[in-house]
Parts: sequence; structure tokens; C-alpha cells
Amino acid sequence: MVPTGSLLAFAATAFVLIVVPGPSVLFVISRGVALGGRAAVATVFGNAAGAYSQVVVVALGLGALIERSAALFTAVKLVGAAYIVFLGVQAFRHRRKLAGVLDAATAPRSTRRILWEGFVVGVTNPKAAVFMAAVLPQFTDPTRGHVPLQLLVLGLVFVAIALISDSIWGLAAGYTRAWLGRSPQRLEALGGIGGVVMIGLGVRLALVGRRD
Repeated sequence: MVPTGSLLAFAATAFVLIVVPGPSVLFVISRGVALGGRAAVATVFGNAAGAYSQVVVVALGLGALIERSAALFTAVKLVGAAYIVFLGVQAFRHRRKLAGVLDAATAPRSTRRILWEGFVVGVTNPKAAVFMAAVLPQFTDPTRGHVPLQLLVLGLVFVAIALISDSIWGLAAGYTRAWLGRSPQRLEALGGIGGVVMIGLGVRLALVGRRD
């Protein structure tokens, strides 16, 4: 199984990346603002299912290849780290767009449709895809065997953190629309800080070595 130290380190890394507003978080916030807290939570569950489907793909395919090739591990790691830095730069540059979710106006939707839309956003989220492919394998320990199982367990940790964090975002958006509306700069500042944090995370991940 996954070593306790690696599990805790992964949880901390996942939390930092998840809590920073990205495509999924912005989508959840927009649903909370436009449709209310219940719709936001339904979106979160659909989004989590989509993200975990990426975990399964990595665990059954790419993860096994990375386990056998140090060169591929390094290449995927550097590409992933560079992309996370890119996302951080983009988040900082476009932080003012966060306030745009306050203007969201959406017609009522069924719970099934909300779940499906959340799933689509989750399964196509580039930030999650990079994390699953380039970051997840770094926290496995090949010497303990069953690397695909380790990846699936780490993926569950990621999804659990995302469920909690994104639900808080969605519920907060649903109940604090008026407060956010009085000062859109609050979301702008949040996006800027998140972008800087993401850049730092990308640099740190680029420096992490392989465990074998």
C-alpha cells in the first residue's frame, strides 16, 4: 500500500492544487451563484466522478508505463510541472474574470443534467488531467508493489478532498452572492493569490525525484 508519509504529502499537495480556483471550481461557483447550493453540490459529485475516471485511466495504463520507465517518468513530470506553472500564470493574468461568475444567469436544470454537466467538466478538466498523469505516480512506491492499486487509493484521496473543498466553494457561492457582489475584487484577489501558489507548486513538483 501507499506509505503513510507519501499519503500525507500527496494529500497536502492535492489540497493546494484543488483549493486554487480552476475550471472545475469556477464551474461549481457559477452553478452556486446561478442555481443555488443544492445544484452546486450536485455539480461537485458529477465533477468528482469525472475526475476519478481520469484516475482509472492512469492506474490501468499510463501509470504502469511510468513505473517501468525512469525517462518517461521524468518527461511526464517536467511536462506536468510546466503546465501547472502555465495554469498558475493564466490564473494570475485572468484573475479579474473570476468576478464574471457573479453575472451568471442560467435556466433551471434537472439534477440528472447537472450531474452530467459536472461529470463532463471533471473528465475534461486539464488541471486534473495533468495532476493525475504527472503528479499522482510520484507518490507511489514501486518497492511495495501493486502500483495501480496505489494510484487508485491516491485517486480516492484526491476525490475526497475535491468533494469537500468544491462543496464548500459551491455552497459559499450560493449563500454569499450578495456579499461577493458588493466587492468583486475579493474574487479577483483570491484568483491572484491562487495563481502564485500554483506556480510555486509547479516549481516544487519539477524538483521532486523518483522513488525507486
